[in-house]
Amino acid sequence: QVQLVESGGGLLQAGGSLTLSCAASGRNFNRCAMAWFRQAPGKEREFVAAISWSGGNRNYADSVKGRVTISKDNAKNTVYLRIDSLKPEDTAVYYCAARLTSLSDVYFVTVGPYDYWGQGTQVTVSS
Repeated sequence: QVQLVESGGGLLQAGGSLTLSCAASGRNFNRCAMAWFRQAPGKEREFVAAISWSGGNRNYADSVKGRVTISKDNAKNTVYLRIDSLKPEDTAVYYCAARLTSLSDVYFVTVGPYDYWGQGTQVTVSS
């Protein structure tokens, strides 16, 4: 069992940066592929970034590539998402997700494979 709690959202201006954190509890965090998704009002939840539990493999959505960095600190049981050059279209609720896997270098870019989700943190970017 893995519990996830996101933090770091808020109201920001376009062009700025922020770092979201996802604190995980539970014994299996270090064997979880992790990801960030986001959901804007009236839209489906969409993939943002993913990282394997080894940390060796990462993947980013084309819409954010070059502006987003996902990282994890196994010692702190935390996954981070840094977003630079914020745009109004980044406005959404951001969710952290985890999938327990025996494969150290895999990640998943769709909602379905993830077993655990946080409650989300709101990010609002003003122009």
